[in-house]
Parts: sequence; C-alpha cells; structure tokens
Amino acid sequence: MDGGDLSFTAYLVTTESDFIASLRTLATHPAARGLADDCAVLEIGEETLVITHDAMAEGLHFVAGQDAADLAWKLVATNLSDLAAKGAEPLGVLLGYQLGHDDARFAEGLREVLEHYNCPLLGGDTIGQSGPQVLGLTALGRATHRPVPSRAGAQVGDTVWITGPVGAAMLGLEALKAGAGDSMAYRRPQALLAEGQALAPYVTAMMDVSDGLLLDARRMAEASGVTLAIDSAAVPIAAPEHRRADALRWGEDYQLLFTAPEGAALAVPAYCIGEVLTIGDAPILLDSAPPTGLLGYEHG
Repeated sequence: MDGGDLSFTAYLVTTESDFIASLRTLATHPAARGLADDCAVLEIGEETLVITHDAMAEGLHFVAGQDAADLAWKLVATNLSDLAAKGAEPLGVLLGYQLGHDDARFAEGLREVLEHYNCPLLGGDTIGQSGPQVLGLTALGRATHRPVPSRAGAQVGDTVWITGPVGAAMLGLEALKAGAGDSMAYRRPQALLAEGQALAPYVTAMMDVSDGLLLDARRMAEASGVTLAIDSAAVPIAAPEHRRADALRWGEDYQLLFTAPEGAALAVPAYCIGEVLTIGDAPILLDSAPPTGLLGYEHG
C-alpha cells in the first residue's frame, strides 16, 4: 500500500488487518518490514537483532482460572516461536504483567520456561487492574543466518512445507474445557527454535502457524505475491480425519510453515503439502479451488 499523504486517522478501523494497515504509514523504518512479517529485523553493525511482541488475553488465548504457570509458559513459547520462524537465537525477554489470581504460580512457570529455552528475563513492567487479565511479552533474538527469512520470498516453482501436524491445540483446548484428556498442546506449546535455525539457510519464506494454516498460508502468499496451492490430504493433522477441515483452520499449533526450492535438502523432517504458483485470482488454493468460509482466527 502506498502511504502517500494519508493520515493515520483516515482509516475506519474495524478488524485486525484494518488496524495493521492503518499503522503502516507510521512503520516506515526498514526494520519494520512493512508490518508484513512476524518480527522486526534490525541491523546493528555486524549483528542482526530480531524483535517480536505478542500479547495474550483471558477468555481469548487462555481460559479463566487456568494454571498461571501454564500462562507463563505459553506467553514465552509463543513469542519465541516468532523468533524460530526467523531462525533466530533468543537473547532475552521483557515482560508486561497484569497482576492476576496466582502471581506466585506465574513466576514459577516463568522460571521453568525461561530455563527450558535458556532465555533470560531482562525486565518489563507490572500493573494492577481489575477485569480480564492481559499479558504481554517482548522477545529479543539474534539472527543466525542472513538474510533473515520472512513471509515474503516464496518463488514460483517452490514447494510448500510444514514441520508437523496441526489440530493438536484444538483438541487440547477441548480437553482442558472437558477436564479430561491431553491438553498439553494447548497449555504448553513448543517453540521450534532448533528447527528454525536449521531451516533458515534453505527456505525462501517462513513463518509459524499461529492463527490457522490456511489463514497463515494466505498471509505468506500475499506477502510473496504468489499463490500457494495446498493439498489438504498431504497436511498432517493431530485430529480425527472427520475434523480435518477444522484442523486446517485452527491456530496455536506453532508449527513452521515454509517454502523451499524444489529438491532442496532440508535439515529437519518436514511434510510437503503443496507448491507455489504464479499469482492467480486467489492467494491460496485448497485442492485446486479457493477455500470457502473462515480460514483461521483474526481479531476484530
């Protein structure tokens, strides 16, 4: 979008994508990547910093009364997943914390997840406020490969890949609400840092699947100016087969979605789920046709 002389207040903000579009006239620094990527990428001398910030809200990203240690884990892991999609090594995090129902338990979980990823807490801010809890985290990383992968860069003729199954978080939330079954995938997702660092030299585009495979594939296609053709049967799912359509649209699995030249020797196990085509009438195709209905989760 050409910002021209449009003012920030000229937009009618109704959805997440509308609001992000309204910010693009402000985010003109090259590190912002046009707000079309998961992270900011800031060149400083011989080093490249990778910076991301994500927030979680009670009732949307976690269930009211959920174990606060799980909230700490998820908050850190989801931010580090953005670093993983850039092939970055974590340097530390800054916490934005709203006091909640069990702050001591949150601190226990925070210690656990930071030790797991060998990532220090560098600072942040704490507030007291009534109402649903909102948590934020800024993660800082160092690029291990340059150029740093982005959502843009997929080339016609590339193949489309994913590192693992989708749908596990969907089942995990259902298990948590039911009080029975395995809810770990929803409560404590994993950031695929080692996989992202290993893939960074080989991919043409990469991002994590946080809002649903189809929606995130559309975002990658739009950023790259191509069409991604997905074979639904090739996508690994953690859900029963009759729920394949749901699994393709459900987020929070944090697998890595990436494109690579055909025949590329990939450094990690992954599943080929499609190909990159010349841009057509739709940014993504599912089994040769534009998918219908909601593609994933968007705020707004």
